[in-house]
Amino acid sequence: MFCVHCGQFLVATRWVATPPPPARPSSAPARWRGRYTGPPSYRVTPNWGFPPLPWQRERPAPEPSAAAAAARHAGLLIPLLRGVAVLAGLAAAAEIWRYVLLLRSRDSALNAGEVAASDALEQAASWVCTLMAVGAGCYLLVWLRQVIAAAATNSNVRPSRSGLATLVGWLVPGPNLTVPGSMLAEVEHTALGRPPGGRPRPSRLLLVWWGLWAANVVLGVVAVVWMFRAGVQAKADGVVLHALVDLAAAATATVTARVVAWLTALVNPPRTIRLPTVVSVRTPAATA
Repeated sequence: MFCVHCGQFLVATRWVATPPPPARPSSAPARWRGRYTGPPSYRVTPNWGFPPLPWQRERPAPEPSAAAAAARHAGLLIPLLRGVAVLAGLAAAAEIWRYVLLLRSRDSALNAGEVAASDALEQAASWVCTLMAVGAGCYLLVWLRQVIAAAATNSNVRPSRSGLATLVGWLVPGPNLTVPGSMLAEVEHTALGRPPGGRPRPSRLLLVWWGLWAANVVLGVVAVVWMFRAGVQAKADGVVLHALVDLAAAATATVTARVVAWLTALVNPPRTIRLPTVVSVRTPAATA
């Protein structure tokens, strides 16, 4: 036994060689010359033999197709999006707790420990959710590039947008309200094998995702603008607004995970399995 990575032997090996049989004609009987004293042995490992190298391919492995790459990215992206949904729900719960404390503070004093716990939960959940959402968004663009290429390859068409146009449509405020939904609708249209010149008709799942995405973008912009307002009532309304943003983010991340799974399944058709075919049926032999 040897290590497949470094090629070194894992257990002590004893080398034993056996002599080849003597050359003889095919018709001559086998005869041994002399007395057989057993196979030769070596006190040390001989220098001849194969070099201690790991297994190597004779040819380089082919690069995975765009559909396989999309499936590989989706295997990591879907759990990441679900994690974002959980963190966004936790952040929304922290904001609701903060708003409840604001309502209670109008009539009585609050416990300092409870207020500190609420602030710590809100800050931790918000920052972790934001960082994880940014990472999931960047990885979503990587998956999107592969799924667009896979859908175009399967249908023998060319993608309608370049990589730069895709980034601008997803990141620039304004276009990112319409471009992401239309882009995913085009991927679904192409992956389903519909005519390239036809108008894409997004499924109900994509329509729900499109509405949640647009609402999330709008609420995020409003929440950022609301931070510049002053006053106690503005801060209280800001807590409610941030809770709505977190709830919208949780719903959007959950539906996005379903969209990723749906489009990945479309560009990866099921493999055909060859089943055994009955060639003939023989009558069983009669028994005496």
